Amino acid sequence: MTVIARAFALSTLLLGAAACSRPEPPPTDRPPEPQATPPRATQLRDAIQRPLDRAKAVEPQVLDAARQQRAQIDAQTGG
Repeated sequence: MTVIARAFALSTLLLGAAACSRPEPPPTDRPPEPQATPPRATQLRDAIQRPLDRAKAVEPQVLDAARQQRAQIDAQTGG
């Protein structure tokens, strides 16, 4: 192997090792600044939450209707 080939191989190995090293952690002397929630994220959260809130509001009515239906079925079947 020639000197140039050895130098090339060694430099390739060193560059490869440097590329695989772990990045430095960020300084921990102060915590990161809090970021405000962007308006688009708030709109998305509200759009997801709206149907869930409606379903929770209707749930007692649905459960009451199911109880009444069971009572009618029991009354008709003698159970």
